Amino acid sequence: MRARILTILRRQPSNPHQLARELGVNYRTVLHHLRVLEENGLVERLGQGYGRPYVLTIEAEQAWSIIENSIKRVLGDR
Repeated sequence: MRARILTILRRQPSNPHQLARELGVNYRTVLHHLRVLEENGLVERLGQGYGRPYVLTIEAEQAWSIIENSIKRVLGDR
């Protein structure tokens, strides 16, 4: 789930509701995974107020090739 969230956020900033819809999962599930990703410095929120989108952090963007390789190892050739 976190790999899928990171991949989506790499393409476009998205808020939790947009992510939940695209992933076909519950909003609270997305929130849980976003919190874990945020605590680990991979995503951050833009702007202020309700519905503000998440994006990859600069550090995650810079390390994207490492993240992508890790995702491929974990998920295989899906």
